[in-house]
Amino acid sequence: MNCKLRCAAVGLVAVALFSGQLGSSQDTIPFFKPGKVRALIFSGRNNHDWRSTTPCLKQILVDSGRFDVRVEGEPTGTTGATLAAYDVLVLDYNGPRWGVATEKGVEDFVNSGKGLVVVHGASYAFTGLELLGDGHKKMGIKQPAWPEYLKMIGGYWSEDAPKTGHGQYHSFSVKYVNPQHPIAQGVKEKFWATDELYHNMRMQPGASVLATAYDDPKYGGTGKDEPILWTVAYGKGRVFHTTLGHDLTAMQEPGFRDSFLRGAEWAATASVTLPPKLDHPEAQSPYLRILVVTGGHDYPTSFYTLFEGVEDFRWSHAATNHEAFSSDLRSKYDVLVLYDLSSQISESERTNLKDFLENGKGVVVLHHAIADYTSWDWWSREVVGGKYLLNPEGGLPASTFKHDEELFVQKVVNHPITARVGALHLWDETYKGMWISPDVKVLLKTDNSTSDGPVAWISPYPKSRVVYIQLGHGEDAHRHPGYRDLVADAIRWVAGRIGGPIQ
Repeated sequence: MNCKLRCAAVGLVAVALFSGQLGSSQDTIPFFKPGKVRALIFSGRNNHDWRSTTPCLKQILVDSGRFDVRVEGEPTGTTGATLAAYDVLVLDYNGPRWGVATEKGVEDFVNSGKGLVVVHGASYAFTGLELLGDGHKKMGIKQPAWPEYLKMIGGYWSEDAPKTGHGQYHSFSVKYVNPQHPIAQGVKEKFWATDELYHNMRMQPGASVLATAYDDPKYGGTGKDEPILWTVAYGKGRVFHTTLGHDLTAMQEPGFRDSFLRGAEWAATASVTLPPKLDHPEAQSPYLRILVVTGGHDYPTSFYTLFEGVEDFRWSHAATNHEAFSSDLRSKYDVLVLYDLSSQISESERTNLKDFLENGKGVVVLHHAIADYTSWDWWSREVVGGKYLLNPEGGLPASTFKHDEELFVQKVVNHPITARVGALHLWDETYKGMWISPDVKVLLKTDNSTSDGPVAWISPYPKSRVVYIQLGHGEDAHRHPGYRDLVADAIRWVAGRIGGPIQ
């Protein structure tokens, strides 16, 4: 199931190391993104499908724009020194004990003023009950309870009467009962969950219930309002506990995402800056909004993988240029990526495309899209800075192409677009005999005799950033790590997210 989630972030505030305070000189730590809340997820053992839920939790956090996230799949052996760089620890774990050093490190971490987030199955962990394996099968293994953990998380499973459990997996309404808490402030009073509804949890005196849900007997429930979300003060630290999050379906619910994000931020910082609205307006999004345009030329579906899994990209697809440019694009997208081969464009479509560029929006032209609109001189000569000549033109013969050429590609200049690329060795289609403006800034070139030489350049167009990349005919290129980095950073550069002018 897809876990690409839309979440907005505002007011990115740095978080102090091991202090729970804001504005420390230690806010910036090498190898972490500055200004982000640093989160570590413990995973790797769970009677739930941690292989899918842990990546989803990470994506939810990262997509919010508020967090920098790492995942630890083998928590045993983690020490206080390991945890020291982080602001919040997220538990998607239900398995064997971690050992004295790790458990003491976690206790000290939270007690010192840091945050802890407990998700669903972690409510069962370290209770002294029989360990559960895949499919909730009992493993015949018991281990001593970790009493301090049970105190820390504020509520946990018990086999004693009344036995902890849940009824049928179903949709139910969750109601905030403490609207003054920072996690609940400004949000709707109720949200929907599609999940397991835990009942008869052993709530501890230190737990403060934040939200409840009615456990309907027709689904095997208790007929009572059961605690769903709660917080715990542990030493100087803060704990947010959610019983939600059984699987990806549960995690797709907007109410889960919002409460998890707000709870994680509060646990880490004692405040919440994330927006309260469940719909997360796209206008507030920290992502790059990309429209990918295809049509008029065959291509393998591997092309779409260029945009999947890129944390700061949110992309839409138009199967034709007519679909793409039928309306004003300026408020909808930050970047156009053209991979079409289109000759016809109406006057209204030209206006919408031109308005997009003249508004300073970015364009990345890939491979055969250099043959778009060859009769529109403004497009070829001023915007793209090059043209594939489909027919002889201006005394020049038609351009040529050749498939499956071995290319050795080298940088021409240092630039943010090529900073991660280095040299490329790949097999691709080459073009030769194109018209290329003398004013382009060439980024990459090849000495293959079936190519003109330049294979990536920056257009001289003054009103917006435009990049052309000639590479990218087939799967070999699409799946090449260097090519993927090249395209991704070209998109970021034309959007103004990285770097500056050519050096």
